[in-house]
Amino acid sequence: MLALLLSGCQWQEKPLDPLERIRESGVLRVGTLNNQLSYYIGADGPTGLDYELAQRFAKELGVKLEMQTMFTLSGLFPALKNGDVDIVAAGLTVTPQRLQGFHPAPAYYYASQVVVYKKGKRRPRDLEELANTERSLAVVASSSHERQLEEIKKKYPNLTWQSIKETDIDDLLRKVANGELDYTVADSVDVALLQRTHPELAVALELTEDEPISWFVKDSNNDSLYALLIEFFGQIKQTGELAQLEEKYFGHVEQFDYVDTRAFLRALDDKLPKWQGLFKKYANEFDWRLIAALAYQESHWNPQAVSPTGVRGMMMLTNPTAKSVGVTDRLNPEQSIRGGTEYLRKMVARVPDSIDGHEKVWFALASYNIGFGHMMDARRLTKAQHGNPDTWADVKQRLPLLQQRKYYTQTRYGYARGTEAVNYVEGIRRYYQSIIGFEQTHSYDHDSDDVTIIDGLQTITVPDELKQTPSAAINTVNSASQVTATSAAAPVSTSK
Repeated sequence: MLALLLSGCQWQEKPLDPLERIRESGVLRVGTLNNQLSYYIGADGPTGLDYELAQRFAKELGVKLEMQTMFTLSGLFPALKNGDVDIVAAGLTVTPQRLQGFHPAPAYYYASQVVVYKKGKRRPRDLEELANTERSLAVVASSSHERQLEEIKKKYPNLTWQSIKETDIDDLLRKVANGELDYTVADSVDVALLQRTHPELAVALELTEDEPISWFVKDSNNDSLYALLIEFFGQIKQTGELAQLEEKYFGHVEQFDYVDTRAFLRALDDKLPKWQGLFKKYANEFDWRLIAALAYQESHWNPQAVSPTGVRGMMMLTNPTAKSVGVTDRLNPEQSIRGGTEYLRKMVARVPDSIDGHEKVWFALASYNIGFGHMMDARRLTKAQHGNPDTWADVKQRLPLLQQRKYYTQTRYGYARGTEAVNYVEGIRRYYQSIIGFEQTHSYDHDSDDVTIIDGLQTITVPDELKQTPSAAINTVNSASQVTATSAAAPVSTSK
């Protein structure tokens, strides 16, 4: 009888709370969507804003990270509710419906909802025109965009749209760009990112103010996991880590030049294949796509380029710089690419180690353009103004001040064209991200051989040549938590 009673007590043992389960299993399961902002497997391995944040959180917990990608948005919250994942991290807007049974973590960025159309096509001027148009409007089913249209319909009852389940917002945006769909609704950040590869996309209307984007956890009797998330986001905001990640993923999207982007995309098809082998040959620790972006910024991949100021060649080297890196013929494309890469390498080596690895290259590129001394002046000015001299986001705000007498008279190296240096670096960053986006769209697909079924989930096996660190301009070793990438179905892009 006593044995039976003990057995009964054990049978009714209290289930583990979410945080206890994570620590006991040694795995943090994160539900996400596969896209260039949240999570994807790029040429250098797993990357994405939500992926990097999840990596940091898993490291805080001392557990491994398992990224589970869902086929569509509609699969995320059921998986969280059923306990198949511990957290949903997919760049999702906080909506009243998503507060029913779930807790949002602190917002890590903000985005507005916008109506998108194709440049050159009919643009709806206001909501009334949108509601009475006969043109096609489609959104992802169960998304925050559909919820917003439902609210608008209360005031404009003629508003109609198609709600599509088996799709994602990137797919709808591409259909708009290709002329297959007249309008869709998307988050402003997603539009800005996709414009790098689809410059035809344009914003017609803004439907909302900036809205918070958050992670979500399941509501439970024990909110210890939720409390840790609040502490985690508060900490990385205070230390500046969150700002650095935002700068890494969003910093290059502030400016958009339609004509330049169109010309660059043509060059990706017409010119890049000819020089890609040389960029890869001499990149070494750098991402070859960064070297390609630098070369395009310098010469538009023209090996015979010559400037009135005396710089020339693919990497537009001055004569003294060319001599310092062993280049004897600046118009020889191979010599120029090798020499330009070597000069950048020297600039990176001079950048202080207090600057985070993935940001060092932006400081080095600023030095490449404006000179190392002026870059250091901007850092000192940043510190004097109580900014962080080790983050590009803060320093790039001070570089233009080097053109103002009020500031450059207080520096060691005097006047400098700081605005030009900022535009130079940000241009390279935009070209770099465009090459990555172009490759994703045209080249990299998971082969069926890379996908296996484990416990009912499709698991993406990263090829050996991709088992590196997250995509970065400089490839460095990362000792963060181990990662397993799993998918509830074939991975696609995000829907908000």
